[in-house]
Amino acid sequence: MKKVIFSIVAVCFLMSCKSAYKTQKFVAEEIPLAPNYNEEKNWAVLPSTYTKELAAFSSQERDTLQADVFYVYPTLNTEKEDVRWNVPIEDIIQQNKVVHKAVLFQASAFTTAGKLYVPFYRQAHIRSYQMLDSGGEKALLLAYSDVKRAFETYLKKYNNGRPIIIASHSQGSTHTKFLLRDFFDNKPLQKQLIAAYIVGTVLKPDLFRSIQPMTVPNEVGGLVGWNTFKRGHYPKGKNIYIGSVTTNPITWNAEKTTELNQHKGFLYSNKKIYKKALKIEVTDGLIWSTNPKFPMRFFMSFMKNYHVGDLNLFWQDIRDNAVLRTQTFLENSN
Repeated sequence: MKKVIFSIVAVCFLMSCKSAYKTQKFVAEEIPLAPNYNEEKNWAVLPSTYTKELAAFSSQERDTLQADVFYVYPTLNTEKEDVRWNVPIEDIIQQNKVVHKAVLFQASAFTTAGKLYVPFYRQAHIRSYQMLDSGGEKALLLAYSDVKRAFETYLKKYNNGRPIIIASHSQGSTHTKFLLRDFFDNKPLQKQLIAAYIVGTVLKPDLFRSIQPMTVPNEVGGLVGWNTFKRGHYPKGKNIYIGSVTTNPITWNAEKTTELNQHKGFLYSNKKIYKKALKIEVTDGLIWSTNPKFPMRFFMSFMKNYHVGDLNLFWQDIRDNAVLRTQTFLENSN
């Protein structure tokens, strides 16, 4: 497991994770209490608890959806002054970030494909990736232990044999790689896997034994993933990306470039979708994107790392693809 986490750490450094965070010794007695996932309050989203904002982006007939989506959100605790290794799930500030940022602008893309399940978890602080030996590894493994138990509860209490989409970003993808290994890879549950969207992490094609990268839009049972940067920009230490899974999140096939008219839609912070907003190029394990066309795009012209937008830059493209893969899975199951 440490080998996998170290590979994620390298990505974090390459993505310009900030240093000089305040910290303290990792003390087991100070670990926040583990959540009980039999209690609804410990889930950010269940099919019965959609916010009005999320419901507006979701299928208006979600009770009839035949698949589920299990989503694990990215790192949201990045404050330098925060000395905690793991955030208690009762933290209201963290909860609001999960529901009103990560869920609304990332997980919402999947809500026409299936019913959404999002557990709160004791997320590791961003510095955990830089400080593995000082407590970071323990913090990350603690966070995964929550995701794992939440998924076990989901299987036991909610799934009832339904097809599953796994979706995640950044730290969430650290955890879903383990989740795929522990529950799906070369195991009976893989028969229920529609697709795994494991985004914002280095994802080597031989990481799993039976779960393979998908290379056509309607393929099922495998994984997709990518990392997005500004066109023409190589991150420091770019070699770590070479050979990693780099799905084209617009065409979903082997095409290396796209045109504006192929882009289906970017979900911006004003909750509007901007179509034909960007072109991409697949290169050396990366997705290179043009500066998206949207209000205030001038300020994005200074950014070189588009990691924060890995999902919402391709929101409508993901939405349509998740529905297509789900339809294909259901048709093949009949």
